[in-house]
Amino acid sequence: MKHHLWVVHVLVFGILVSRGFAAEPPNVVFILSDDHRFDFMSCIEGCPEFLKTPNMDRIASEGAVFKNAFVSTSLCSPSRASILTGQYMHHHRVVDNQRDVPVGTRFFPSDLQSGGYNTAFVGKWHMGHDSDEPRSGFDYWASFLGQGVYHDPTLNINGKQNSFSGYTTDVLTDLAIDWLRDRDSSDKPFFLYLSYKAVHYPFTPAPRNQGKYKDEPIDYPETMANTERNYRTQPNWVRNRRYSIHGIDHMETGAFDNDPVPDFDDLYHAYAETVFGLDENVGRVLDYVDQAGLRDNTIVIYMGDNGFELGEHGFYDKRDAFEHSIRVPMLARAPGRIAAGTIVEEMVQNIDVAATILDVCDVQPSKDVQFDGRSMRPLWEETAESKQALADLPWRDHLLYEYHWEWNFPATPTTLAIRTDRFKYIYYHGVWDQNGFYDLKTDPHERHNLIDVPAYQQQITSLQNQLFDELQTSGGLALPIRPPVGERLGQRKLPR
Repeated sequence: MKHHLWVVHVLVFGILVSRGFAAEPPNVVFILSDDHRFDFMSCIEGCPEFLKTPNMDRIASEGAVFKNAFVSTSLCSPSRASILTGQYMHHHRVVDNQRDVPVGTRFFPSDLQSGGYNTAFVGKWHMGHDSDEPRSGFDYWASFLGQGVYHDPTLNINGKQNSFSGYTTDVLTDLAIDWLRDRDSSDKPFFLYLSYKAVHYPFTPAPRNQGKYKDEPIDYPETMANTERNYRTQPNWVRNRRYSIHGIDHMETGAFDNDPVPDFDDLYHAYAETVFGLDENVGRVLDYVDQAGLRDNTIVIYMGDNGFELGEHGFYDKRDAFEHSIRVPMLARAPGRIAAGTIVEEMVQNIDVAATILDVCDVQPSKDVQFDGRSMRPLWEETAESKQALADLPWRDHLLYEYHWEWNFPATPTTLAIRTDRFKYIYYHGVWDQNGFYDLKTDPHERHNLIDVPAYQQQITSLQNQLFDELQTSGGLALPIRPPVGERLGQRKLPR
């Protein structure tokens, strides 16, 4: 009888492993960066030749690359709220960088806590500027106010203020590794949410990396030049934005070649140097996980909170619905669960993170939470169960995007968009302008707006109707206007 039971146990273990589950709950390290565009990793085609990111490449080679990862809103706070809630911006209501999280919002780490996980948050929270107090869902908390600083940060650690010396990316990694080393070891699995400030503007590399790339040649974007070809068919606001606070010829602080504003090359090189320092710290986390014997049962996910344009269309920012704004890096390593060298082609979004992590941890979400996203696990598994799941409910063939105009950054209009694997329709609300329609296969740089081309009118109408029908059904057509706090009528002034 004992022999038969042993055989049954072995068979069950083998089935669990084959389905992507280990015998014990996995640990999870979720690493989030800020403003890291999808193609600034050396494992991705199109990365500048001089930039090397060996540690991000390491996650990719040992796990999976999500080639088509996107955000549902390309802005820090809304995107972070979508990651933590699994919801679109119009559901979680964190619609800009100034809003606090609505009372009663539940983040998925609370479900992990209920499922027996030890949880920690380290780094940039940035949902509301006025508080760095610990948030629900985390047993350990180390964060700072608002955007924070790149050097010598002050952090709220479990309710107490602590000052640190050094480069913030290094400091946050130190704290994360300290927590991993000192955490409650009472056989609880752990979830670490490590949220870096880097590489947010103003791009600030670690002192050891400053000037590392200053002499490297730059392959300027094709749509950066202020030419008739680049703007002939684009909405008026696109060309106008290059002269705004988020444009490379911005009127607020002067063109890039005017002192004291750094020129574009300096900006570009500083961005790459900041990415390099970020990669160094990702490597420190990976090294600790491996050396501590945690590798085989720890899932590491790396992601950016939004994309970033470096000259595309004359921009240096995000917010809009162009590709370099809405696409983000996403990598995952999970030995025994994700085969090394996996490439995921399907379109995934930040709203999928919550459902994915709860799924791989075998934790049920709270009954009063409705995710807009779904688990990505079937996309990297080759099991019969996953294949059947995708047969029963095919993966999305399009994604939705939403961004609401901000009075303090008025250059970008309210933007609603729908993107398929080939076409993108963009609706601009509240401006006397034209909308956008792009063929991403023949025009990956989105230089040619086809909105007025007769041959595409039926398809444009179909996508427009689909966009508004889905938003209407989902409750996404209510405009969340925020009072202009701190602004007096007649004295509006753009922030520097």
